[in-house]
Amino acid sequence: MVATRDFVGYGRNPPKVEWPENALLAVNVVVNYEEGAELCIEFGDPSCNHIGLDHYGPGRPVAAEHARDLYVENQFEYGSSVGLHRLLGIFNKYGTKATFFCCGKALDGNPAAAKAIAERGHEIGSHGYRWIPQRTLTREEEKQHLHRTVDVIKNLTGNRPVGQLTWGVSLNTRELLVEEGGFLYDSDTIADDLPYFTEVQGRKWLLVPYTATADDYRYVEPAGFVEPEEFFKELKATFDQLYKESARVPKMMSIGLRPRISGLPARANAVEKFIRYARSHARVWFARRDEIARIWLDQFAR
Repeated sequence: MVATRDFVGYGRNPPKVEWPENALLAVNVVVNYEEGAELCIEFGDPSCNHIGLDHYGPGRPVAAEHARDLYVENQFEYGSSVGLHRLLGIFNKYGTKATFFCCGKALDGNPAAAKAIAERGHEIGSHGYRWIPQRTLTREEEKQHLHRTVDVIKNLTGNRPVGQLTWGVSLNTRELLVEEGGFLYDSDTIADDLPYFTEVQGRKWLLVPYTATADDYRYVEPAGFVEPEEFFKELKATFDQLYKESARVPKMMSIGLRPRISGLPARANAVEKFIRYARSHARVWFARRDEIARIWLDQFAR
């Protein structure tokens, strides 16, 4: 695949999409379910994963290479066994449908999670089989991981994924999605607020952008969020600006969460506070990403 760059985009003329029920702003919550798919000695990996976690306490040593780190493993276990269900409870309370991008291995290790997500009407998309950068895989390895993830989701939920968000997208990723068949979109881009098309193997391909700012990963990054209130303020400011802009052209807002991060009590409270705030506004549509993709394809794929 040849990666071309586009510095023009929609420019001053973004498309005027028609969201359902005359909504001005579509809000999509993404939950990245990675717990149980990370690098781990127990899985046969040469080292354990130390990224995407809360900072270690002062003086706490990091486990040596080739040694298990139970503290690290516990954080991922908490996300899967506690944090996931806390977030599902909040979504259910407010009638909010979300998109869960799930690693195949994570669902393999916790089939009950797939059932809990699917039975509440949320979208389950592909997040790769392992939570590792796709660009570190050969083309054939990435193809096998993709196919395996599709099979896991189909077998556990009865439905195949139609969208994908990966970590460390490779130059092969989009071609493999097209070749696999059945996919409508991917979210491996932060180049716009609105969905847009690119070309893959001579056909139009839909991208539904993700976010790097309204994302709870910033809790675990240097100079990121320290207090849950900071995350809420980021979400609120993003929402307020997009809502204001949507009076002229309907907009879309993306939010990124993880069970091991936003599933913690105080941080989950910030998520609930935002959903309550956004729902207090008229003409706001909380949507699954596949719903957004189908509307975009219906209105602009011609």
